[in-house]
Amino acid sequence: MGPRGQDDEQDGQRVARREDGRRTAGDEEDGRGTGTAADASPAPSAPAPSPPGATPSSAAPSSAAPSGAAPSPSGAASACGDERVAAVRRAGALGRLWRGRARLTLSASLLAVALTGGAIALGADRVPASAPVSVTAADPGILGDGDLDASVAALQTHLRFQPKDAGAWATLALAYVEQARTKGDPSRYPRAEQALRRSLSLAPDGDQALAGRAALAAARHDFEDALAFADAALRRNPYSERALSSRIDALVELGRYADAAEAAKTADARKPGVPVFTRYAYVRELRGDVTTARRVLEQALSAAGSPGDTAYVATQLGQLAWNQGDQETALGCYARALAADDGYLSALEGRARARAASGDRAGAITDMETVVARSPLPGPLVELGELYEARGAAGDRARARRQYALVGAWTALARANGVDADLDTALAAADHGDKRAALRAARAEWARRHTVHTADALAWALHVNGRDAEALPYARRATATGYRSAVFRYHRGVIELATGHRAAGRASLASALALNPGFSPLGAARAREALEGAE
Repeated sequence: MGPRGQDDEQDGQRVARREDGRRTAGDEEDGRGTGTAADASPAPSAPAPSPPGATPSSAAPSSAAPSGAAPSPSGAASACGDERVAAVRRAGALGRLWRGRARLTLSASLLAVALTGGAIALGADRVPASAPVSVTAADPGILGDGDLDASVAALQTHLRFQPKDAGAWATLALAYVEQARTKGDPSRYPRAEQALRRSLSLAPDGDQALAGRAALAAARHDFEDALAFADAALRRNPYSERALSSRIDALVELGRYADAAEAAKTADARKPGVPVFTRYAYVRELRGDVTTARRVLEQALSAAGSPGDTAYVATQLGQLAWNQGDQETALGCYARALAADDGYLSALEGRARARAASGDRAGAITDMETVVARSPLPGPLVELGELYEARGAAGDRARARRQYALVGAWTALARANGVDADLDTALAAADHGDKRAALRAARAEWARRHTVHTADALAWALHVNGRDAEALPYARRATATGYRSAVFRYHRGVIELATGHRAAGRASLASALALNPGFSPLGAARAREALEGAE
């Protein structure tokens, strides 16, 4: 998950759904993604303790799951084409109307999903789909459609009356994790930890709570613990979708890509569905297999059975297209995502980048300002600052400096709440902050995990500190898996030029610009200048 191990997502916009919050009669708590029933329960004779951060609410989470696979479109453009946007928008509106009236109940359609959920992975070569491409994309394996804040409030209300519901405590913890990630607010993580401890005190062997601990550890970038908790959950329930997904995430973020590929195959065999599919495709993308990643995402999009799944998968397809410099397809995919959920910040963030790369800087700034206002995470903050710098209007330098300063504030808050923020620090500080701090952070992150992203961050931090000979092996390692990243190629090209490898440097820079000519508001222009200078 790219710095999707930066897994720290945007605005609250989904309901905790796939992890069973309560066990209903006859249901197995195996992470099937059939939703949660938070209906009314008799009040206890004495007041029950309030969940952490509880606020009264009568709202209840809704639930939906992807349906069986439809025929796959022939390409990303057809999968995300404008001709389907209007229909998706109508479906999204109907979904919002339904959510306003419904409570969480199992339906015949969900039963059908349980029976046909593996169909999407049974196509040619039994290939599942791609992992969340944006760190800020809310995973439908945890969330459904609706208002996440209302869902949290509903769970809190439920737990006042049913304080011994271990499953509901675990679901509340996952909802807190999503609030932290989608709102860019790490202060929610301690609440999640408290809820998970309560769940485990009630059910010490509960696989839901163990899977929740894996998700929390991954969100805090403690991937060794995430892997250990995921394995513990899977020993109790080999079919836990959340644990299977977290295991893939942890292996990817530890740089164990071969193991991650095996974990994705296992997850697909046990629990095929959008959360597993998206991770599978990301593993393939990391190895340079964009064709497979795209095909599986298109299959997943065709099978999406809810506006939430549609928005999520369409956003991943948009990111995949953007990485390859296909801005037209990317914009079509983001349009489809926003038609399904007009508040989905991951799609809005992606659209901002695609607009900037297409020359619509004003539209890009407007979109990114909206994202940052609702979810001030390091990636969007830096992107907005660079958009201001590239525009160069009166006051834009000061505006950019304010965005970069907010990265430091977020990092301090993240660390205070148990998040390892070294990769975020290294990436932001190398270009827009304390270069020595960037190098310290990059070294610390590399000591913990050897991924293509940490290799690139360390290479660039060494470069900006004038240590290009030391940087070159890391820059080469970042591009060794075949992952098609214009940023990585740009960094490698600059470092190659600085170390006297002029032919290689020119080739790397030309490759970066050929792959995605608008990969960065400032970096793309600098890559062109460096290439022209080298020639």
